[in-house]
Amino acid sequence: MARQESLAVVKEPETPAEETARIHIMGKSYVVPAGLTILKAMEYAGYRLVRGVGCRGGFCGACATVYRKAGDFRLYVGLACQTGIADGMYLTQIPFYPAPKPLYDIHRLSAGGETIFRFFPEVARCIQCNTCTKVCPQGLDVMRYIAAAQQGDFKRVAELSFDCIACGLCVSRCPGEIAHYHVGLLARRLYAAHLTPKAIHLRTRLGEIQEGRFSKEVETFCKMDRQSLQRLYAQRAIEPEEEVALPGKSNSDED
Repeated sequence: MARQESLAVVKEPETPAEETARIHIMGKSYVVPAGLTILKAMEYAGYRLVRGVGCRGGFCGACATVYRKAGDFRLYVGLACQTGIADGMYLTQIPFYPAPKPLYDIHRLSAGGETIFRFFPEVARCIQCNTCTKVCPQGLDVMRYIAAAQQGDFKRVAELSFDCIACGLCVSRCPGEIAHYHVGLLARRLYAAHLTPKAIHLRTRLGEIQEGRFSKEVETFCKMDRQSLQRLYAQRAIEPEEEVALPGKSNSDED
């Protein structure tokens, strides 16, 4: 006679249903998992992104996006790879902001303030509202480097705008219609071409390369396998760091 065993019924814990959000892309409604960025939500919805997307890490500035929140009349902007979705969000991507970039030969320009106003006269319309700084995803002090550009202080502009990713979000908020990132780019180029001291050793090394001094070594490297190159790199001779003399003390002084 078969023995019937009583099996204890184990009740599995209830798992909460996945939270979702309803968003609208290009006027069409989609339900996607909550917590996604705009970029990931668009891909979840089936969009195959072939442009308007690049590094996915907030560095290339390609995914500038305009969106609205539910019940809010305001237009918001952000990078799609960094901005999280919200229920009821309406969003769209634009190919670029209408900020024409002038053509110029940097070596024929003078490093003076008049050069900025020649190509970007709208810089004079800056009212220092600071909206450009508030919208910058890199946290740059955009208004301050525009003020430096007005004064012809290209070194200051270069320092403050160095991390600009040219996403164009500052342009979207500027009442003066200033193309801030193009202004910063011109200033950095002027500073590098005309105001930065030239590296003599770099010019010397470039001349040696052009003369073919290292052609044999380059040809040898091209024929080496990966492991040999890694071994050679690990065994390379590293130049010692230059010591910096402290004020009132020479490098030869003992501690």
